[in-house]
Amino acid sequence: EAAPEPRSGRSAALRARMEERLLGARFRYLNQQLYTGSSQDAARLFRADPAAFHLYHRGFERQVRRWPERPVQRIVRYLRRRPASLVVADFGCGDCTLAASVKNQVHCFDLVPLSPRVTVCDMAKVPLAAESVDVAVFCLALMGTNLQEILGEANRVLKLGGTLMVAEVASRFEDTRAFLKAMTQLGFRTVSK
Repeated sequence: EAAPEPRSGRSAALRARMEERLLGARFRYLNQQLYTGSSQDAARLFRADPAAFHLYHRGFERQVRRWPERPVQRIVRYLRRRPASLVVADFGCGDCTLAASVKNQVHCFDLVPLSPRVTVCDMAKVPLAAESVDVAVFCLALMGTNLQEILGEANRVLKLGGTLMVAEVASRFEDTRAFLKAMTQLGFRTVSK
């Protein structure tokens, strides 16, 4: 017969479960804020509370660990099959997994730097010249109510004939066809979905 768990052990386990639940609740709250506010609102939120960004990314990592495949790995495979000379802009790069996984020059943008490679900025106003990149990436980072402005910025920095890659959960969009139609109106052509 197993000895009963010491009181301090049960207390620590309970505290760990409660902390895990709080992390999940805070992640969901922050995620909701990011999807229902503008990119400017998100920049203000994380400027005022940088720890919230780190907490958000901890929750994000917990979520994607359960997925059969991380979307960034598909983008890595795509870029590895293309010339290393292609210049990439990673909008909402997080911990710069993409940049660390390919030989390409990757400009990394996010609201808070989780890596020294990150340029901190609003995704609607990245510090790149017009038509300066071959590939623009939004990997689980197409957030905010000002999507037209954010995607317009990606269009601005892409070279003519460049590639925009969007990896996003389907539930992000009420109507995927309407999103693809809006992308066409911004000047993009759907190559694959």
